[in-house]
Amino acid sequence: MSKEVVFPTGKLPLEFLRQLLERYTRPNGRLIAGPRVGEDVAVIDMGDRYMVVKTDPITFATDQIGWYAVHVNANDVATSGARPLWMLNTLLLPEKSTTPSLVEEIFRQLAEACEALDITLVGGHTEVTWGLDRPIVVGVLIGEVPRERLITTAGAQVGDRVLLVKGIPIEATALIAREKAAELRRRGYGEEFLQRSQHYLYEPGISVLAAARLAAEHPGVHAMHDPTEGGLATGLHELALAAGTGLCLYRDRVPILPEGERLCAEFGLDPLGAIASGALIVAVAPEEAENLARRYQQAGIPCAYIADLLPPEEGIWMYDKGCRKPLPRYDSDEIARLF
Repeated sequence: MSKEVVFPTGKLPLEFLRQLLERYTRPNGRLIAGPRVGEDVAVIDMGDRYMVVKTDPITFATDQIGWYAVHVNANDVATSGARPLWMLNTLLLPEKSTTPSLVEEIFRQLAEACEALDITLVGGHTEVTWGLDRPIVVGVLIGEVPRERLITTAGAQVGDRVLLVKGIPIEATALIAREKAAELRRRGYGEEFLQRSQHYLYEPGISVLAAARLAAEHPGVHAMHDPTEGGLATGLHELALAAGTGLCLYRDRVPILPEGERLCAEFGLDPLGAIASGALIVAVAPEEAENLARRYQQAGIPCAYIADLLPPEEGIWMYDKGCRKPLPRYDSDEIARLF
């Protein structure tokens, strides 16, 4: 009898997940965008507007976990062109180490992040859970968008140029510097470098709300996607799968931020596969790509043209140092190897 496969830490393989969604979900007349690989949100018709719903857990971070939960979920809602409005959170807390001060600190982080983004906390659930060695926060964020302003990942089109707003890997840089600070000190990293890397959480920051709002207002933007677990490479795979296109990434055009590049090199991680919240992928009609890039430049937001969407039969690949090769995909995020 053959032994059943055991999945590693991280996302389910995209093909397997797609099979599950096709088998166990069904359409509904009011469901505009439902369960689909690569789609960041669900969209429900509420008559005069669409309700946009997102859920995402925070599983790697322990420091600032409540702050992460709000921003990561708000990012995905913003990629649809919607405004994030209401949030629920499930807090699963570790047995034997949950104290009143720990719980209050997470609540404080959630409240401060929501206030900063004008989001209202409307409910959730909190418990001490058997078998956990660290807190886990699962967020649900609800937003609204006018019917004519909705943007979906599946809306990307063959011929679109793909822009990367900000750079990579912002979240991975902050996570490594925060969660592995003691080890990095032992390896000779100084406090100035560590503080700068830890501050990536806020600058460049893991929020993409401003970048997404700018793209949502620009003509010719067909899709936005927020690369998280699995990094930029997996986010590009998700974009192409959702839209039913091929894709070519130009590896040398990808802006890799210096602290992130150094930390990934230190631990032997590929920056393309490290959790990348804070970056935004935008698929835009080729005739509008330069205009959109110019608008980002004027707003003081870095932006690079990194890829093209191709006919689906051309596949998903990249040019790296003059060589054409398959674009890797990281169902298990590179940073998972550290945790």
